[in-house]
Parts: sequence; structure tokens; C-alpha cells
Amino acid sequence: MLSLRQKLSLGFGGLLLIIIIIGVYGIREIAGLGVAIDVILRDNYKSVIACEEMKEAGERINNGVEFILLGYADRGGKQITENEIAFEKALNIELNNITIPGEGEKAASLQKLFNDSRTVIKGIQNPNVATKDRKKIYLQQLLPLFRQIRNTADEILKMNQQNMVDANEQARKKAKDSSRGMYIFLMLGIMTAGGFIFFIGRWILQPITRLTRSVEQIKEGNLDLVVKIESRDEMGRLSEAFNEMTSNLREFRRSDKRNLIRTLHAAQQTFNSLPDAIAVLNLQGVVDLSTESARNIFGLKRGAQIQHLSFPWMADLWNEVMQSGRIAEPKGAGAVVQHFVRGEERFFQPKAIPILDDRKQLTGIILHMMDVTARRQQDDLKRGVISTVSHQLKTPLTSVRMAVHLLLEEKVGPLTEKQVELLLAAREDSERLYKILVDLLDISRIESGRIKMECRATAPHMLIRDVCESFQKEASERSINLNCDLPDDLPQVWADTSRIRHVWGNLFSNAFRYTPAGGKITITAAADNSMVHFRISDTGRGIPAEYLPRIFEQFFRGPEQNSATGAGLGLAIVKEIVEAHGGSVAVESVVGRGTTFSFTLRRADQSAKEMS
Repeated sequence: MLSLRQKLSLGFGGLLLIIIIIGVYGIREIAGLGVAIDVILRDNYKSVIACEEMKEAGERINNGVEFILLGYADRGGKQITENEIAFEKALNIELNNITIPGEGEKAASLQKLFNDSRTVIKGIQNPNVATKDRKKIYLQQLLPLFRQIRNTADEILKMNQQNMVDANEQARKKAKDSSRGMYIFLMLGIMTAGGFIFFIGRWILQPITRLTRSVEQIKEGNLDLVVKIESRDEMGRLSEAFNEMTSNLREFRRSDKRNLIRTLHAAQQTFNSLPDAIAVLNLQGVVDLSTESARNIFGLKRGAQIQHLSFPWMADLWNEVMQSGRIAEPKGAGAVVQHFVRGEERFFQPKAIPILDDRKQLTGIILHMMDVTARRQQDDLKRGVISTVSHQLKTPLTSVRMAVHLLLEEKVGPLTEKQVELLLAAREDSERLYKILVDLLDISRIESGRIKMECRATAPHMLIRDVCESFQKEASERSINLNCDLPDDLPQVWADTSRIRHVWGNLFSNAFRYTPAGGKITITAAADNSMVHFRISDTGRGIPAEYLPRIFEQFFRGPEQNSATGAGLGLAIVKEIVEAHGGSVAVESVVGRGTTFSFTLRRADQSAKEMS
């Protein structure tokens, strides 16, 4: 059995042999034609030209003799001498170019006639011979010799011309035979190539086509096919290897399927033990795996399509992760969703987490709904306690402040210097405590929704200008460069003016508190399609990175803050007010280089469209 290499070598070898034969045959035939043409041009053509020149020279010699007979001896003698030389030169060419049988005898005869004519011409040129005798010699001897010379030259000419015709015919016949031979070899080459192409298709293309179709079926999941083996060459061995591969894949699929089922069962059991509602989604938004609470509470059963569930925020989170490839979670008021489970109010904090492969490509999404009902209840309880305690403390604290005020005014009698010092310290502490209580009550009201935001379209320049003016004197005293860089075309925002001024007041206070003399505070703003972004940057000492996540928590104070800097409620109030407006707040900071607080407010034109 021939191998594939042997088959290809046989086919290409046959084609190569045909090409070599055609090449050698063509070269040999072309060389033969060249020789035949060379004979025509080299041999016969020289004799033809020589005969023509001898005939022409003979005529001119005859004319020279006639000039002598007419009395022009000098002119005639000169013409005779010149043409005898030309005749003799052409005659020598002919004598040295004898190529046809009988041509040599005629050339020798021509030479003899020429020599005889020269002898007769010398007699005519003799001045001692009378003119009458010269004419008689010319007519009786020389003129017949010239006719014989011309006739003999014509005969040699015709012999060479006929030989040229014969050689041309032979060359034409040889060319015809060569063309016939080339056609024969060409047909043989075409048939060989056609046969080779046919067998190539049978040996290689058909098996490759079968293998290609098999690979496509394997790609579609069909591992039960078997490739038919029709030869024992390389393609046959490839087919055997392919069949062995599919057999191994079938076995691997069976074992892999068992492992996958075992893994899925284990994962499902593990998921069922988790308290939170968690579901794993594929890239089509279909649930692959879920915990028991996710199935019972949100209907996230295996095979469920997330877009078809009655929770639009789930689809929004899934779409956000699909577009960005990053963790997605609701912001602001939608950060916690309310859901009733068997008539009981529950609160969940949803988050969508991308599942990435080794190449950072998205392969799935984890939907995590953390049950924050207990924390929400604790926060409500804490807010209730804080609100109650703050409200209960506010009234006696007001009385204490009033009493301190009356004592300092000495309405009830004079005070010593020490008593005044103590009362001033008490007044300062009571004022700070009163401010803390007011802030706690504000936070409690905002979180509970009892404070109604009186929002209207407001120019950002006006909000910032009023706050900047109130801090301008302090900036001048401390040599702090206060720079407001706001675009002229900044759109109006939808805001409660007094509350946003409170936000700016807190942010400005923080910036001035931590910016050293000679520093710089910069306020900038920019708008997008739906929001206006505000930024206040300082060149202060900055906030360590580990404290940034907690910077907006209530009562959080950094390690460098002392009791005189407040109770840690200012930024918490900022966050509550901004989120109550439908915006968000953030912070960026580098230790030693400064801090930037930013927040967003809705554009007034977009808010008007939403309300309409």
C-alpha cells in the first residue's frame, strides 16, 4: 500500500517527467529549426547574392567595352577594371560556398568564361588594333562570352533559390512535426495532471472534507460519530487518530459529566446552607445555581430568566455588569430594597458581582441579596433612641444655656474672675453639645424622611458664591488662596437651597480646618447629561487611605482629630442631604498632598422632564 508521500511523489514525478520531456523535445526541435534556417540564410543566401553581384558586374564590364568602342577609352577602361575586381570578389565567394551537387562544375565553368572574357577584353583594349577589328572581336567573341557568363550565373542562382525553397519546405514540415509532437506531449501532460488532480481529491481532499465535517459536528457536541477509513496511508492513520480522539472525548465527557453533576450537587448543597439569597447567572441572564432563600423569596430557580421576573432592579444590575464588567450595586435610596416575605416586611441590599476567567473575560454573574432587615431594625431603633434622647436633652440643655447666659450677664449678681472663666467654658461646651444634638436631630429627620426637601431650580454660582463670601475673610487672614473655577454655562440644579448651603458650609469648614496657611482651596464643577458634579479640593495634610471608606460614617473621627473638632457628624449630614437630593458623595485623598470631596446634584432641566 502506497503512503500519501509516495502517492504525491508519484503524481508530481509524472508531471515533472512530462515537463522534462516537453522541454527537451522542444529544445531539440527548436535547435533543428534553427539549423535549417541557418543553412538557408548562411549558405544559399550567400550564393544568391554573389550571383546577383556577378551578373551586375558583367553588365558593367560590357558597358565599359562599349565605351571603348565609342572612343571613350579612359572611361571604359576604368569601369572595366573596377567591375572586374567586383566580379572576381563575388566569384571567389561562390567558389568557396559550394553547397549543392553540380554547383561546383558550373562555378568552375563560370570562372573559365570570366578568364576568357578578360583575355578578349585585353585584345579590344590594344591600341594597335583597328576600330573595325575591335567591333568585330566584340560582336563575334566577347558578346557571346557575356551571354554565357550571365546564363551560367542565372543557373547557379536558380539552383540556390530552389534549394532555399526546398530547405524552407523542410523547415516548415519540421515545425509542423514539432507542433504535432508538442501537442501530443501537452495532451499527455494534461491527462496526467487531470488524473493526478482526481486522485489528489480522492486521496486527500475527500478525507479532509470528512474530517472537517466531523470536527464541525464535534463542535456542535456530537461525539458519537466515527470517520470511515478507506486507506492505510497518512490520511487513514489520521482518521484512526481522529476516531481514537473522539472515543477519548466520549469517555472524558462521561467522566466529566459525572464530576460536573457531583460538583453541581455539592455546590447546590453548599448554596442551600447559605443564609443569604445568592444566584449564579450565565451571560444570557439565566439562573444556573441558587440558594434556597433565593428560590423561595425571589423565585430565582434554575433556568429562570432574570428579565422575566418581577424585580426590574435585578435586570438593571445584570445589564450594568454586562456593560461595565465591574461590581454593580444600587446607589442612594435604592441601595436597600423592600420585599414582603409571607406578609413580613424584609429589607435586602442587592449586589451583582462579575465572574471573570483567567483572561479577565466575563463568564457569569453572581447576584447577592444580603438580608439587612435586622440591621435596618437596629438602625431604626438607634435612630429612634438618638432622636428621642436628643429631643429630650434639647429642652434641659436649652435651660442650661439660658442659665449660663443669665449668669454671664450678671443678672443674679456679680461674678468673680474665676467664675466667669468657668461659665465661659461651660457656655462653649453647652453650645457644642447643642450643635451635636441639632445635627443628630437633622440626621434622624432626614433618614426617616420627616424633613421635606423644598427643591427648586437654582443656579450653582449663587449657592457657591454665598458660601465663598462667608469664608473669604478667614481665607485672607490665613493667606489661603480660595479659587472658584466654575464654567459660565453651568446648568441650574434641582436643590433645596438652605440644605445645599449647609453641605457647602460643612465641606468648606473641613477644607479650611485642615489646610495650612499659604495653602489653596479650589472649587470646580462640570455637567453631564443628567447631573452636575461639584468638587472642592484642598492642599492640606490629606486623609490616610484606611480611613477613607468610613469618612462619612456617623461619629467617625480620625486619630488626629481632638474633641474640639466636633463629634464626627458633619460629613454624615453632608451624605444624608446629598443622597436625599438623589445625588452621591465621594472623597479622594493623598496624604501630604490634599483631599478632594465631590458630590452630584440633578440638573433642573432633567428633573423637570422626570416630573412631567
